[in-house]
Formats: sequence, structure tokens, C-alpha cells
Amino acid sequence: MDTTKQNTALLVMDIQTGILGMFPNAKELTGKVAHVIAHARKLNIPVIYVIVGFRPGMPEISTNNKGFSASKERLAKTNMDEWIKIDPAVAALPGELTVTKRRISAFTGSDLEVILRAKNIQHLILTGIATSGVVLSTLREAADKDYRLTVLSDGCADADEEVHRVLTTKVFPRQADVLTSEDWIKS
Repeated sequence: MDTTKQNTALLVMDIQTGILGMFPNAKELTGKVAHVIAHARKLNIPVIYVIVGFRPGMPEISTNNKGFSASKERLAKTNMDEWIKIDPAVAALPGELTVTKRRISAFTGSDLEVILRAKNIQHLILTGIATSGVVLSTLREAADKDYRLTVLSDGCADADEEVHRVLTTKVFPRQADVLTSEDWIKS
């Protein structure tokens, strides 16, 4: 598999301080993702950061949305500027793009697709938190949009390790190449 083509981008999704705090193995994950980012930069593969964020008062969250509305009360008094910060271990360099989304998929409520089209990106390499959240939703939507996909299994994390295992070994391989970060780097 040739990953050096100009039409490839690495997506670093939801690896932000407000979310990492909920994962006990956050340092291990950010270490692997930082290694992948360094390799992508070496190959001139664009690194695009995707964060989930909301305006003060979170007007984007509907009471009909079970997942987000449950978080609305908990996050209402949170300093959103701090919550959306990308972890320093994987921070963007000047000129690298950060896309803000308003839902689980990296595409929903963001301009990600416009950026990918402008850069003629056709292959996405996915990393992020959570495997059952942003990674799953983005993979499904990207597959429907005919992107070629690679998921870095150890560049993703989920609160439920069994869900992570089932997704990366049984579900994702139907629509994506699933590799470890080291296997991707070696390829």
C-alpha cells in the first residue's frame, strides 16, 4: 500500500484536553498518535485536526439528541476554549488545519469535506477518540462518500475496550484497511 500519494490526509480527531481526561491510557494514545503525525509530516501527508466544540450555552445541541443533550448540562459551565484545546503532545504546527465539528462525525457541522475536495484528498487515515464515536461515524460517512480509508487501530481509543476490539477487528475491515501505527509506518 502506497501511503505517500499526494491524495492522502491524516485525521487526528477529538484528541483534545476535555476528552482525553476521560481516558486512563491517554498518554499511551497521544504517544502513538504523535509518532504517526511525525511520520505523516515527514512524508508531506497533510495532518488535519478535527475537534468537537460548541458556542457558549451550546445552542447547537438539541434536546432530541440523546448523546449530546446528556452532556449539555455537564458541560454548560465548562470553559469551552480550554475543553477544545488539542493535547500538546499532538499539537498542530503553524499552517496545519483544525476543523470544528458540531456532532460525532468529522463531516457533520464542519467544512472538512470542502477542505478535502480543495486538496484533492481521496484517502483518509483515521485516528481519534472514541473508536465507537468519531472514528466509527467518520468512517461510515467517508465510506459513503467514496474515500479510501485506513484506520490506525492503536491510534484510536474507546472507553469500552471490547467495543474497540470488535470495531477494529470485525466492523472496520469491511470498509477500511485496519493497521497498527507501526505497520502503517513500515508500509
